[in-house]
Amino acid sequence: MPELIAPTSRLQSSWLAAWDEWPGAHQDGSGLRLAPDGDLGSPEVFSEWVARLRQQSDTSVPVGEERVHATHWWIVEDDRYLGAIDVRHYLNAFLLDVGGHIGYSIRPSARRRGLATWALGAVLPEARALGLDRVLVTCDDDNIGSARSIEHNGGVLEDVRATGAGLKRRYWITL
Repeated sequence: MPELIAPTSRLQSSWLAAWDEWPGAHQDGSGLRLAPDGDLGSPEVFSEWVARLRQQSDTSVPVGEERVHATHWWIVEDDRYLGAIDVRHYLNAFLLDVGGHIGYSIRPSARRRGLATWALGAVLPEARALGLDRVLVTCDDDNIGSARSIEHNGGVLEDVRATGAGLKRRYWITL
């Protein structure tokens, strides 16, 4: 049975195995933009990144220009990293146009099991607890699986628009 957990250094080897399945690909919701310079294969660098992920939800700590506070979870099953999901506490211009309140990704070998649908549903109460009345969730226009996950969780399509990151489907979910 999958579960959502806070990022942890304990799963470094499983995370690295998942990373190998995504050569050079962006992983929505993973917080990789927060990774320090250096090799995430290094236990010290990986631990520093995990600490940054966990700290990003602390609203008393500034997050830096063009960043927003966010809460990160890893999707795991039997200590195997399957993916990541985050809830951004508010939107900046980039997130309003491209990224939305919630980002998620599932490692390729774990797809088509309903994990994205499950994880999205699991974090919606967390978004509500942050005081959000509705959330924006986006996906690439050609990502039918993600569109279905969003729709299954009550997403209502606002539009499909061209962005700097390609065509994006934009959905709103009322909480």
